[in-house]
Amino acid sequence: MAELADRDALAAQWARVKTRLRSECGETAYRGWLKSLTLVRRDGEVVYLGIPSKFERDRVVTQYGDRLRGLWQGEDSAIVSVEVIASGRQDPARRNDGLRTAGGRSPDALSQADDQDPATDAVDPQMSEVFVPEPPSDLDAISAPLDSRFTFDNFVVGKPNELAFAAARRLAESETVSFNPLFLYGGVGLGKTHLMHAIAWEIRKNHPQRRVLYLSAEKFMYQFIRALRYRDTVAFKDLFRSVDVLMIDDVQFISGKDSTQEEFFHTFNALVDNNRQVVISADKSPSSLDGMEERLRSRLGWGLVADIHPTDYELRLGILQSKVERVEADIPPKVMEFLSHKISSNVRELEGALNRVVAHSTLVGRAITLEMVQEVLADILKANDRRVTIEEIQRQVASHYNIRISDMYSARRARAVARPRQIAMYLAKQLTQRSLPEIGRKFGGRDHTTVMHAVKKVDELRATDRHFDADVDLLRRMLEG
Repeated sequence: MAELADRDALAAQWARVKTRLRSECGETAYRGWLKSLTLVRRDGEVVYLGIPSKFERDRVVTQYGDRLRGLWQGEDSAIVSVEVIASGRQDPARRNDGLRTAGGRSPDALSQADDQDPATDAVDPQMSEVFVPEPPSDLDAISAPLDSRFTFDNFVVGKPNELAFAAARRLAESETVSFNPLFLYGGVGLGKTHLMHAIAWEIRKNHPQRRVLYLSAEKFMYQFIRALRYRDTVAFKDLFRSVDVLMIDDVQFISGKDSTQEEFFHTFNALVDNNRQVVISADKSPSSLDGMEERLRSRLGWGLVADIHPTDYELRLGILQSKVERVEADIPPKVMEFLSHKISSNVRELEGALNRVVAHSTLVGRAITLEMVQEVLADILKANDRRVTIEEIQRQVASHYNIRISDMYSARRARAVARPRQIAMYLAKQLTQRSLPEIGRKFGGRDHTTVMHAVKKVDELRATDRHFDADVDLLRRMLEG
């Protein structure tokens, strides 16, 4: 009876840990990597969890190992370690016995055996019933789950992402487009994955007969290694080359993986040659992907390459307003303006900050004010403090345009000097908290109306001159970085 009670208590702890893990990591990450975790047993101060493959185990240990241990220690302070073992696709009765797996092998022995190269190690005949996964028979078996929040309707469009949005929408609404592949790239948390999910949702709605396969580059590599391991490359090729739309997220993760790149290259060519659509995302442009074969970089840049730029203040404010409408929270406009100014790194962090504020207000019962926000988000605000000074802006702009710093304060009105000075004023307004009169004083005692004129002029030029806009954007990135 005591042993049964201990097992029930352990199962209850695991249920609570999984619930918190799901809440913290989000539905997409949970369903993609954590849902298949199972409780194996507890041995003294160590808890053993099982997962079907070594690939999944390595990912979970790397990304979520520390959090798993922390959550379990919150349930039982006596736990000092949580071990994840590649336990194969076991029968539930075998998985839950908590003692030994098929063939009489212990989880520890299983973990050691599975540390061999997944593409070359032999399968133990005794373990074949348990460890050889069935090859995926359809797209649903390998497609990554789509987040229902990531639709075109929920995507806030602004100047930094308007090209990527327009291209994604056109691709999703039409069966044939003039650009193939569509390559989306940008920094972390700027909306690449959101647009990928939105494309998939829209195609499923408008063209349900089209076969859409969406997955990460990491999952593509896993499926390829699995096909090699079980000598099933023909089925792999047939499946991936039979789709109408192939969508690969974070393609930079196959950099340096020569065999995977080779297979991806041939899959890509086969699909494009048959007028099938390919959509790719990455953190860099095709030409900047280190560790990628030259011929593959060239193919990736064939179609339309759309850069998603870092968000500006107006776009961040629009995103917050959209989010507030969805959660139906009562947040003062001043708080949203404050967050939009202060958290400029990426949209994911901005939305996370808003979630923290709303959760704190709901759970603790405090009204949302600027003081409360500064207290709750002290760590995030400190990390996002840019500390850009007007002097740094003047030095960077002067160096970029090859003029003297003294020209920033002088009365010279030649265009070669006046235009960089206006850009410096514009950037000072965008990147610092200084008032217009303070900025004017830093530029040789100029009036605040001169600063206003400079900001307006630069905005106008950015809207009409693509090269000028790129130049200002480059300076901004250099200063923010």
